[in-house]
Amino acid sequence: MTEELISKLAKRIDVLEAEADIRRIQARYMYLCDTPCPVYPPVSDQERIELILDLYTEDAVWEGVGEYYTGQFGRAEGKDDIRAHFNRFWPEDQEPKLLLNAHYLTSEQIFVDGDEATGLWIHMQPWLFSDGKSLLRSSRLNNAFRRENGEWKITRTRTENVFIAPLPNNFAESFPGTSVLLK
Repeated sequence: MTEELISKLAKRIDVLEAEADIRRIQARYMYLCDTPCPVYPPVSDQERIELILDLYTEDAVWEGVGEYYTGQFGRAEGKDDIRAHFNRFWPEDQEPKLLLNAHYLTSEQIFVDGDEATGLWIHMQPWLFSDGKSLLRSSRLNNAFRRENGEWKITRTRTENVFIAPLPNNFAESFPGTSVLLK
């Protein structure tokens, strides 16, 4: 093999590995946002938030955009603002309590350019609350990533509403109170 061919193959491998790392980071983020949180051993919401923040760069941005999500989510810049955002999302005294929230990612597109990348996804998530109310949400994601010290991190989470649809009350007959999948 020539040096030129080896160099081209090394670049292709680097892109493939970057895509795989980014895919895992995005899936880990969604996994940590699920309710009940499937991390084992179980973690508090504060510990969950810190696990989420570990996926982000110090200068990261989390923002809701578009006619519905701009007003609902706004923009958080830096880890302290992102932490505050998630603390509002999982308040200790939440009523009605969120019993179920599961994220399903589709339509993935990842674009790697050296040590930076973007990713596009569509996601759907059912929500079930303790008062029996339920809804289905769908969003488009346009996220950005950066490799720092050899590790990929999220630099931007940008979400835009596709739709929110009410589901029949008590639509789910069976769902876990805690996750034991990894036990």
